[in-house]
Amino acid sequence: MYFTLWEVLAVLAFGALCVWFLASIRVRELAVAAVARAGKRDDFQLLDQTVQISRVSLSRDERGSWHIWRQYRFEYSYDGLERHEGFVIMLGKRLQAVVVREPNATLH
Repeated sequence: MYFTLWEVLAVLAFGALCVWFLASIRVRELAVAAVARAGKRDDFQLLDQTVQISRVSLSRDERGSWHIWRQYRFEYSYDGLERHEGFVIMLGKRLQAVVVREPNATLH
């Protein structure tokens, strides 16, 4: 049984797509874990226990290596009633930032 060059390239492209997809799922899981840790630290609750991809681009890290830059959005609440939107930024598999606004301060 012989394969043509196009068949081999198609299988390699499909394999590369599968690896990229699995890596993307892992980065998303890391983003959810990072938001959960930030929520425990800053006393907010991650609503729906998920993040959604909002932006993707290429960017360099501090050593000049190219990585996929991803921004995920999520909803959170300080009091369980009001929903707020936050962002988590990942560069490759590394956390860059979790962005939430500060809770409203009540003045008496």
